Amino acid sequence: MKKLSVCILFGGISPEHEVSLRSAESVLNNIDHEKYNIFPVGITRDGDWILYTGKDYSLLPTGAWRDYPGNRRAAISPVRGQGLLSFEGDCVVRERIDVVFPVLHGENGEDGAMQGLLQMAGIPYVGPHVSASAVAMDKTLTKLVAREAGVCQAEWQLIRRTELDNRMDTVLDSVEEKFTYPVFVKPAGTGSSVGVSKAGCRAALRDALLDAAAYDEKILVEEFIQGKEIEVAVMGNDSPVASVCGEIDSGAEFYDYEAKYITDTSRAYIPARIPDDVEEAVRDAAVKVYSAIGCQGLSRVDFFVTDKEQKVVFNEINTIPGFTSISMYPKLFAASGIPYSQLIDELLQLAVEAFQ
Repeated sequence: MKKLSVCILFGGISPEHEVSLRSAESVLNNIDHEKYNIFPVGITRDGDWILYTGKDYSLLPTGAWRDYPGNRRAAISPVRGQGLLSFEGDCVVRERIDVVFPVLHGENGEDGAMQGLLQMAGIPYVGPHVSASAVAMDKTLTKLVAREAGVCQAEWQLIRRTELDNRMDTVLDSVEEKFTYPVFVKPAGTGSSVGVSKAGCRAALRDALLDAAAYDEKILVEEFIQGKEIEVAVMGNDSPVASVCGEIDSGAEFYDYEAKYITDTSRAYIPARIPDDVEEAVRDAAVKVYSAIGCQGLSRVDFFVTDKEQKVVFNEINTIPGFTSISMYPKLFAASGIPYSQLIDELLQLAVEAFQ
């Protein structure tokens, strides 16, 4: 059998650029280089595409990969059959690409934009397709789908950025009428807890809304759920399967960006410290949300399990979850009997099967 040519896309212009670099470093260090022809393509913060020709993947998180000698500017052509184009002076080098792994988080990578380009190019890619990616990236649309699917979730309210300009007090009043403090405030379209705040009073709520508005035009306010944070990795196309459940103890006010990637206060428990019947309910709900949105390939689905009633409450879904060395998705499947390298193999195969 011929070796598959795999393009690993990383970086991007989203606020989750650094997370993508760390995820790509782990993927490139764990993918079987004997089995695949690997083409790492990084997208800078300015939107430039660069074919990284080095083999030292530790340069990715530092940003030094951008200046590696031999790098070439690159692009994936939307014209079917053209594949990956790289540029050497006046010459264009064309490489056949069999499958793309978009290790991209957030805007233009996880929201359906990149998936649309790859769809037009006729190249199989890891992860959900255009519509599912777009719905899952917008937390308010996800909430609507989950509600229609009958999945329990926290109470929520949608606020538009334009409402904050001249109706801030009215917005604050409406939130206080619906919820009791504390509440969570989130941009509708970011991941990795970027722009997310926990507000315990009116002044903090005002600041949280303004902070979230810097990242998205749509802002989500959610009720606070007292309970354990539980995460489940899901993989598959027509017959998705859920991993064992993992539990996050943030060691902080909540599991924010710093707790996830910067400080060492958080701790993961795999399997989660929940009863067996509750774990089964979480896994069932994860597959239900995954299927309702129309996901393929992979996603990580996050829940709360309330302290008192052990009630399963859906939080959100991530269609391109973190793949860093400390990320839950690969850890959850490793605990389920699928090591990192094999996980990559299976995801690539699912991408090819979905395209066929």
